Amino acid sequence: MIPAKVKEILEAHGLSALEFEPGSTPTSELAAARIGVTVGQIAKSMLFKGKSGDFFLAVCPGNLRVCSKKMKQAVGTKVRMARVDETEMVTGFKPGGVCPFGVMGVEILIDIGLSDYATIYPAAGTDASGVPVTFDQLRQITGARAVDVMER
Repeated sequence: MIPAKVKEILEAHGLSALEFEPGSTPTSELAAARIGVTVGQIAKSMLFKGKSGDFFLAVCPGNLRVCSKKMKQAVGTKVRMARVDETEMVTGFKPGGVCPFGVMGVEILIDIGLSDYATIYPAAGTDASGVPVTFDQLRQITGARAVDVMER
C-alpha cells in the first residue's frame, strides 16, 4: 500500500507507482528484475547523517556505490549511513522502501548518473514499488540538488 502522502504527490504530478507483492523490491537488484530494467535505472534512496547532525537523502543509481569523499565534498561534512531507526524517524519510510517523495526537512541530493537513463525508478515508500519518472521530473518534484557522489 503506497503511503497517502506519496500517493498525493504522485497524483499531483500525473505519476503513478508500480506496485508488487509485499517485500519483492527491497534491493536495487530485486527491483530491477521485478520491473524489467537495468539495475542502474533503480533510483535507490539512502539516508546519511553528517557530523554536523544534519541528514542528507541521496538518490543514486542502483548499480553504484556512494563515494564517501565525494559525498563529503557535496555536503561539506563527513557522513555515515543513517541507522535503521534514524532512517524511519527522519524519512517516515523503512529501509528498502525509502523514497524521496514527501521527505521534509532533509536536503535531497540526486546523483547525475541517473540522468543517463530516459526513465528511472525510485521506490514509492514501500519495499514493493517503483515509480517510472525522468531525472528532471524527480529533481523538480523533490527539489533535489544534482551532484556527483558515486564511485565510477
